[in-house]
Amino acid sequence: MRNRSLSRWVARCLLLVLSFLSIEASAQQRLVRGVETVRVTVRDLDRSLAFYTTVLPFNKLGEAELTGEPVEHAFGLFGVHARSARLQLGEEQIELIEFLAPSGRDIEPTANANDRSFQHVAIIVRDMESAYAVLRRNHVRFASSDPQRLPDWNVAAGGIKAFYFRDPDGHFLELLQFPDGKGDPRWHRAGTNLFLGIDHTAIVVASTSESLHFYRDLLGMRITGESDNYGTEQEHLNNVFGAHLRITALRGDHGPGIELLEYLAPRNGKPYPEDDRASDLEHWVTVLAAVDNQRAWTTLTNEHQKLISSSIENALPLSGSRFEVRDPDGHAIELADEN
Repeated sequence: MRNRSLSRWVARCLLLVLSFLSIEASAQQRLVRGVETVRVTVRDLDRSLAFYTTVLPFNKLGEAELTGEPVEHAFGLFGVHARSARLQLGEEQIELIEFLAPSGRDIEPTANANDRSFQHVAIIVRDMESAYAVLRRNHVRFASSDPQRLPDWNVAAGGIKAFYFRDPDGHFLELLQFPDGKGDPRWHRAGTNLFLGIDHTAIVVASTSESLHFYRDLLGMRITGESDNYGTEQEHLNNVFGAHLRITALRGDHGPGIELLEYLAPRNGKPYPEDDRASDLEHWVTVLAAVDNQRAWTTLTNEHQKLISSSIENALPLSGSRFEVRDPDGHAIELADEN
């Protein structure tokens, strides 16, 4: 009897060791550590800086000009001359980039929140009503009808307050307030700042399973939450009649998360434009910190992923190597290895 108990104990220990080794091996094989920043293409950098630093309280960290052959190869775009600025809110950063050449397309006036070119960053606020009042005073363009409080029956999202609006170029942005017990604990720290930081960037996807193969299985990000959202509040938040979303939250070791938004209904969102270029205003780039860019390049090439860059480049103003690739829906992802 004692021998059987000892055998079971040894078997359990062996399983725990194998599980630990499997997790360690998985961590070593992952391609990315986390989200570094999100790059947004804008028409007029000075106009956008005024919006993001006065209407919204981002701090400008610096500005750079990008030109030359390495930049062209990195962006997959010939004849590039661009201005970029890095901004920070709380612990998170975004990058705004204006292409002086070549010029790109504006965002379509009819672009909807269920189109697969949709992407936003979710800005966390301490108090929704006060933040909404700031936007109203500055005559910001609405994308939602009003701030929405998601219903309590939704266990994952109940009590969250959210509002979509647009920047001067028509890019979607979101205000988000978490109730007690939801969201990162740092969003509930005592303080006086109204705008706190960026929780995640959200993208519309056609298939959650295909996107998970890319973000989780290939890149190595982990699922941190799932939600099934529908009802009048969700419809008015997204301004999409009959909206029913499957939402999957992913994170790395640091930085904002990535939310996958799959519209179970309606399924009439426009696909990501196949001829999208870095200078088009709909073009966002989620910049991920790579573990080893050469291994990432080889892995994604062998997996037949759609590369934007023609090579790994090291001559951009930012340090380290970087290259861009598209996810299954066409969203641009940059892998940056600063080691």
